[in-house]
Amino acid sequence: MERTENPMGTKPVPKLLLSLAIPAIIANLVNSLYNIVDQIFIGHKIGYLGNAATNIAFPLTTICLAIGLMAGLGAAAGFNLELGRKNPEHARKIAGTAFSALLICGVVLCILIRIFLKPLMIAFGATDNILDYAMEYSAITSLGIPFLLFSTGTNPIVRGDGNAAYSMMSIVTGAILNIILDAFFMYGLDLGIAGAAWATIIGQIVSAVMLAVYFRKFRNVTFSIEDFIPKWKYIVQICKLGFASFIFQASLLVVQVTLNNLLRTYGGQSVYGSDVTIAVAGILSKINAIFVAVVIGVVQGSQPICSFNYGAKKYTRVRETVRLLLITTTVLSTIIFIVIQCFPRQIIGLFGEGNDAYFEFATMYTRGFAACMFLNGIQVSSSTFFPSIGKAGKGAIISLSKQIILLVPLLLVLSHFLGLTGIIIATPITDALAFVLAVSLLYFEMKNMPKTDMD
Repeated sequence: MERTENPMGTKPVPKLLLSLAIPAIIANLVNSLYNIVDQIFIGHKIGYLGNAATNIAFPLTTICLAIGLMAGLGAAAGFNLELGRKNPEHARKIAGTAFSALLICGVVLCILIRIFLKPLMIAFGATDNILDYAMEYSAITSLGIPFLLFSTGTNPIVRGDGNAAYSMMSIVTGAILNIILDAFFMYGLDLGIAGAAWATIIGQIVSAVMLAVYFRKFRNVTFSIEDFIPKWKYIVQICKLGFASFIFQASLLVVQVTLNNLLRTYGGQSVYGSDVTIAVAGILSKINAIFVAVVIGVVQGSQPICSFNYGAKKYTRVRETVRLLLITTTVLSTIIFIVIQCFPRQIIGLFGEGNDAYFEFATMYTRGFAACMFLNGIQVSSSTFFPSIGKAGKGAIISLSKQIILLVPLLLVLSHFLGLTGIIIATPITDALAFVLAVSLLYFEMKNMPKTDMD
């Protein structure tokens, strides 16, 4: 039975955002544990070469996140926009198309990556010491790509239906299982880095199955078999609305590969060596994933509220949501910034031991990397807000400009002149410039948005 009234348009915004954001934050944090827990266990069991190997393999995960979040967030935005416009049939077909497309794309991606696995590991920056570990880990985790892609993409759709608690539990269940199996496989069965990989796959399968089952329990629509037949016009709509998320993740992939190769070159020329610098950068990417998980959780909680009310022309609720979103993400970004700046060595130490040179570089790199992190809450919020109201182009501009137009050129130019120091300072400079762009676009959008609701 389809509902005629949606709490997205009636429930008080603070309570609604809290109810959607908290489960999303928990789900994202727990989901980030897939790689973080692997990194911790591998670091203590194998050492920093194991950590470096997972860093080399991480772009494969980023590829899945890019496609999965494009489909999931694009479909969730379209789903809520159509519900707000009172078009439940279109909402069903958008969600059903995303479901099928994620399954098909996951299988194709798995096959392609397995065919070209070794060349990919080398292209991602693997050194001779790291390559074998990276190959062993990636050969196994690549089998889980269909499940990772499906769960990544389906989770925002379930949350967009208003059931943030279920979307959270599906991710939490898989992640907890991953943690338990990490310990059992790596220490109980002594499977080494392969044990961490198998634990990850099993957790991803469980999460994907739980999310697939939910499609029979949707609150706002009831699906038919025909809804799951992919339609090209809905695929185009999904990709358009989710393109900013794709750009953000795809550009992260470019940054990761560029950074690994620069560290292999300039790290090798330094007193620290390329293996140490690549390992530290890998750890920082996982720590940054925690920051992103928290901020994106709040942003994802706001997405269905903004989409539904913008579609329903309830602009006062959109403004209230954006205002609350920016305040919350700025506070969270500042707290995370303070923690990282105060305890860099302790945080890095969670991921295994190393010599004095290892921790010297890790502390320096961590503080430099996070120097402007307190600005990133607004930048991330803006890049996702625009697609949620159907203006994907502006969100794509924010995401693309930060990673590709700003960060990659800065990494290449500054490293050429300053070596490792240039690599370190490129990130905070980029964060500051991206913040200015995001604030400017958001200011003009709010200025031009109608001040009152429209029937």
